[in-house]
Amino acid sequence: MAPRVHSSSPTTAAAAAAPSSPPATCTGERRKVFTVWMKSLVLNGHGCAVYDSDGGIVYRVDNYGSARCCGGGGGVCLMDLHGTAVLNIVKRRLTFGRWEGYRRSPGQTPWFTVTRPCSPFRRRPPSSCEFWCDDTGRAMRYTITDERRTGKQGCRIVDPSTGLAVAEAKRKTMACGVALGEDVLSLGVEPHADHSLVMGLVLVHGLMNHTM
Repeated sequence: MAPRVHSSSPTTAAAAAAPSSPPATCTGERRKVFTVWMKSLVLNGHGCAVYDSDGGIVYRVDNYGSARCCGGGGGVCLMDLHGTAVLNIVKRRLTFGRWEGYRRSPGQTPWFTVTRPCSPFRRRPPSSCEFWCDDTGRAMRYTITDERRTGKQGCRIVDPSTGLAVAEAKRKTMACGVALGEDVLSLGVEPHADHSLVMGLVLVHGLMNHTM
């Protein structure tokens, strides 16, 4: 049996041989918790790997180049374990602080856009995300708050219409209270939130802050 990567302790050896898990591209009735390891499964690459609560890989991002994922304004592809593209994220070079997410190839209508406000102060206001709901086709909005402002690692994605968090990524802590490395995050996604959308927003946050 192939070794598994349990969310409490992801390791390189287990990541290389982790079993297949279906991509969490839909919403769920219950709150889900994922582990985001901000390291590529490719040797000397840049990216991240996302594990479910059973230790199976759900998503991965791999950049085979020498530059970091955000280097040169290039795009990032969110894939499932087998390398099938789930989401393409592109930084718009001629627009300051704007990222677009596509379910298909870039050039079509983006599924979501994220805008980072320009501020002369160190304490930036939350980034704004606009996306299009599949069920109704209407535009909806989330805000992305950088938790580093409060001395924490990660971010919170909030629905401003209700003021409630849709998802939160924070530094992972083991049951005994020991915090793992700063590159290991626990991502909690609330019921009915689209997992691939949330993962795309977490990636944009990492790219904006050069943590991936």
